[in-house]
Amino acid sequence: MRTSRRPLAVTLGEPGGIGPDVILAAWSERIERALPPFYVIGDAPFLAARAARLGLDVPVVETDADKACELFPDSLPVVPLDLPPIADRPGIADPETAGHVIASIERAVADVTGGIADALVTSPINKKALYDAGFPHPGHTEFLGELAMRAGSPQSFPVMLLAGPDLLVVPVTVHIPLSRVPEALTSELVIDVARIVHKDMIERFRIANPRLALAGLNPHAGEDGALGKEDAAVIAPAVAALRAEGIDARGPLPADTMFHEEARATYDCALAMYHDQALIPAKTLAFHEAVNATLGLPFVRTSPDHGTALEIAGAGTARADSFSAAVRLAAVLADPGLIA
Repeated sequence: MRTSRRPLAVTLGEPGGIGPDVILAAWSERIERALPPFYVIGDAPFLAARAARLGLDVPVVETDADKACELFPDSLPVVPLDLPPIADRPGIADPETAGHVIASIERAVADVTGGIADALVTSPINKKALYDAGFPHPGHTEFLGELAMRAGSPQSFPVMLLAGPDLLVVPVTVHIPLSRVPEALTSELVIDVARIVHKDMIERFRIANPRLALAGLNPHAGEDGALGKEDAAVIAPAVAALRAEGIDARGPLPADTMFHEEARATYDCALAMYHDQALIPAKTLAFHEAVNATLGLPFVRTSPDHGTALEIAGAGTARADSFSAAVRLAAVLADPGLIA
């Protein structure tokens, strides 16, 4: 494995969750997992306390980001925040620590946009704890889009991608109730998302001529209108418009036959019309290895595809597979020649 020119920035995430656990576990197996250098933005004594609780021998070193690559082989580099210390209280999502969670994300974005870090890996956050502390954004991704704009980027259009060894899939609509999907789904939205996916497949994933497969919304892609009008009225015109732009898109396709092995061989990325239509196949195929990557941002951001799992935090049972995969993918997307 070649090493990066710059390290990756990792956010602390919810202190009461498993984010700290998987960071520490992954560093402990950094050689076996072929991890490029990264540093954590947060509270070093807190991470040292969690490591001790987990029985992990992780030397936690408070440092500057520019020393992270040098320190990473022998210690976990932590860039501190100018905030009060955090108590190690696994299983408790406390709004009092929201300032740390938010500041860690803000600092990480500043480091990536400022050229200090190659890419950003975000640890899971607890939205309720943040909302209770006054966090005004719908979620992690929307906050990152705003931070990108604050850093001088034009209007961002963040798009969620689930990446596993055997499937890349994007939900066109994300965190909205299923009952609201038909009204939210427009040809314009489908086209906008597909354009972002096409662009990043070329620029980030280095797929010269990406093939996009678009799922239908209704069973059997609407059965010629017998099972719903949206497929013919919304998705089909979007596919036609994309093809007219030179994008290799096809659909709407019946979602129940899109994700078996032979079907996956015919496309590079699938676009699903709602959250579970995308995440069920992604997690079925790669529950422990799937990565959440955000397309449409001016920087690379990945995240493990799991939540804070408060119920097992501090117990030593959290698996670091998805976090490790997120670190490796971030490095590759930031520099595709990084890892052979």
